[in-house]
Amino acid sequence: MSEPIVDTRVPGSALSRASGGPRVDGNRVILQFEGPTTFDRWIEAIHSAERFVHFENYILRNDDLGRRVRDALIERARAGIPVRVLFDWVGCWATPRRFWKPLREAGVEVRAFNRPSLRDPFGVLQRDHRKLVAVDGKLAFLGGFCVGQEWAGTETEAPWRDTGVEIQGPAAAVAAQGFQRIWAEMGDPVPPELEVDPAEVPPAGDTPLWLIEGRPWRTRVYRVTQLLSAHARDRIWITDPYFVAPRAVREALAGAARDGVDVRVLVPAHNNWPWVGSLSRGGYRPLLEAGVRIFEWQGSMIHAKTAVVDDYWSRVGSSNLNAASLLGNWELDAGVIDEDLAHQVAGLFMADLASAVEILLPSEFREREGEAGQGVSTLEEDPDLASRWRSWARSPSGAQALTLADFVRAGSSLGDAIAGHRVVGREDRAVLAALTTALLVGAVLAFFMPRTVAWTLAALMAWLGGVLALRGALQYLRARRKTRRPRGRAEES
Repeated sequence: MSEPIVDTRVPGSALSRASGGPRVDGNRVILQFEGPTTFDRWIEAIHSAERFVHFENYILRNDDLGRRVRDALIERARAGIPVRVLFDWVGCWATPRRFWKPLREAGVEVRAFNRPSLRDPFGVLQRDHRKLVAVDGKLAFLGGFCVGQEWAGTETEAPWRDTGVEIQGPAAAVAAQGFQRIWAEMGDPVPPELEVDPAEVPPAGDTPLWLIEGRPWRTRVYRVTQLLSAHARDRIWITDPYFVAPRAVREALAGAARDGVDVRVLVPAHNNWPWVGSLSRGGYRPLLEAGVRIFEWQGSMIHAKTAVVDDYWSRVGSSNLNAASLLGNWELDAGVIDEDLAHQVAGLFMADLASAVEILLPSEFREREGEAGQGVSTLEEDPDLASRWRSWARSPSGAQALTLADFVRAGSSLGDAIAGHRVVGREDRAVLAALTTALLVGAVLAFFMPRTVAWTLAALMAWLGGVLALRGALQYLRARRKTRRPRGRAEES
């Protein structure tokens, strides 16, 4: 008797619970993967705004690209269109104040997210890492693209590889609502007359999606990744620039690989944060031993944050698979159920693999000696998918032709080394060496300058303790006021 066929697709209700938002139907989703054409499309959309422009990005640099985007925002503001810009204070630490002055003079409302404050020392741990352009509630762009020349490229430097999506339809209004929520966190809210009801936005296509609005400690992309890893049947292909995944995510991917799912992770070989690259490599071995295939892209930098599961689900957004992004930051991703888009994302992944090198365990290297030192072209592994990719890349509706040539890991490595859980590899040794050096330097300073170290620690603990005590007192007072009000109304009645 044959086994019954089981539909492994994730129910929409489960995706809604994991992602923290409802399914939004009636959209058109267009993949973006080349910086120059992506930014041209952003600027074109900004110029077309008739009701409002909400612009939010982790980085806005004072360079040629940053000034082009600034000029487009200024033009709309001078035309009487409400324009709001939200940037992250940490991400834009190098952007001078003079960059923002022309925007404010033109009437653009500009806010910085989580400036350092004595009243909120823990705010520095929560960043606005989102990248969003919302126009009129009918059009939105999100993904990994920051506003800096490295994403657009120069005459001598190729642009960073990144991925985003253009969304037309009701989900664009949901994205605008997401901007309104984080804008209200930093001051007065967006006026009610600028709010757009997604139900009033006419459909632009037939694609359903979930806007995954990452907020501190909500772990939404974390939960969606685990959920889809448990349901995957054929493939899980992930591109991530800062892959320092928490243990639960690593276990979910490893478990899928052990069950025969084709799990691949693509990361940059030359990370713009080298220490993050070292932390990422420290976690390769257990994944490789479970059957996960890991590739390092050999271009200047790959900054895309994407995932594709089987032939129907894809995720594109700003979330990295590390603790800071999954647990601490404000993020924004689009989870899409659409076979055509899934094939496009998978095809783009395969095209990137043509410029990547596969990482092998020593035993595998001996078996496949000579292969690991060469680019691993996988475009012919799935002829049907390869043909779909080529036809889409050449089609007028696609983008232009391809031109592709945390301390969390440290703590894990330290714990594994102390407990003897596994062999410490070279990258782990580098992390442990840095931790050992820091601990020994701290010990020497404490030995020779005990008063200085003690007073410094005392001041730090008094500051943090005082802030926590003040927060607790304020929350207690608010709670008392809330409980008193209903009682007073009841007595009056």
